[in-house]
Amino acid sequence: MKISELGTISEKLSQSHIVRDYERAFSEATGLALTFAPGGKKRPGMRGSTAANEFCTHMAESEPGCRMCVDVQEKLAATATGGTTQSVMCLAGLTDSAVPVRIGDKVLGFLQTGQVALKKLTPADFRRVSDFLKKGGADVDWETLEHAYFDTRVIGRKQYDAVLRLLEVFAQHLALAAEQIATQQTHAEPPMIEQARQVIEERSGETLTLTDIARSVHASTFHFCKTFKHATGMTFTQYLAMVRIAKAKKLLANPQARISEIAFEAGFASLTHFNRMFRRMAGQSPTDFRRQVFGLR
Repeated sequence: MKISELGTISEKLSQSHIVRDYERAFSEATGLALTFAPGGKKRPGMRGSTAANEFCTHMAESEPGCRMCVDVQEKLAATATGGTTQSVMCLAGLTDSAVPVRIGDKVLGFLQTGQVALKKLTPADFRRVSDFLKKGGADVDWETLEHAYFDTRVIGRKQYDAVLRLLEVFAQHLALAAEQIATQQTHAEPPMIEQARQVIEERSGETLTLTDIARSVHASTFHFCKTFKHATGMTFTQYLAMVRIAKAKKLLANPQARISEIAFEAGFASLTHFNRMFRRMAGQSPTDFRRQVFGLR
C-alpha cells in the first residue's frame, strides 16, 4: 500500500466519529487524555485533548519545555513503529504511551495517552524540572507550574497497564475500520482496477490466481500486474491476503466457528498458512485476536 493511501486512511480515521466518540468516552471514564495521532506526524504531547495535563500544557508553552515534549513524542513514535505498545517517561517523571494501529503489516497511526505519574511526585522531582527550564532560559509562572505539577494524576502501574490493554482492544477495532476503508478506496483508479478489486473481494474465499483476475478484467497478466501494483501500492498476492485476513477477522466474531473453519472460509488452503499470515498482518494469532477483541475463547 502506498504511503499516500495510508495517509488518506489515517486522516479519515482521525476525523471519524468513532475516534472522536471514543476519545471523549475514554477521557470521561479514566480522566486521561487520548488522541489518535496519524503516523508520520509530530505532535507535542496531547495538546487539544480536553483531558490534557495542565502541567504539560504549560511546559509546551516554553521553548525548552516544548522541545522536551516533542523529543518524547518522537522517541515514543519511533519505538512504537515496531507494532507494539510502548511507554516513555519524560524528565518530569510523567509517562506517555502509544498504542499502534496497524493495517496489514503497516502502522497507520497511534492511540496516545498518558501524561500521568506512576509514582508520587516529590519536591526533588519538581526542582529537576525547574532547573532544566531555567537552564534553557524559560520565563514561566513558577507558582502556577508547580501547582499544576503536583495536580498531575497519579495512577498505579497495574491500573495503567489495564488502561493500555483497553486501548489495544480499541486499536484492533480501528484496524478493522481502516481495512474496510482500504478495500473500498477506489478514487482515481482505472476502471480495470476497480473491477479487479470487486472480483477479488467477491471471490476471496475461492482459489484465485493472478491469471484468473487478469482474465476477468480482460487484461494480460503482465499489464494487470504492473497496473495493479501502481494503483494500489500492493501486489495482487498482498492485496488478496489483506482482503482474506479482513474477512477472517469478521468471522472470528462467531464463537461457534473453529479457527480451521474460518481459515478455509476466508480462502486459505492450509491452517498453517493462515496462522502465519494472520500473525504477520495482525501482529498476533487468530486465537489471541478473538480473545482480545471479542472476548471469546
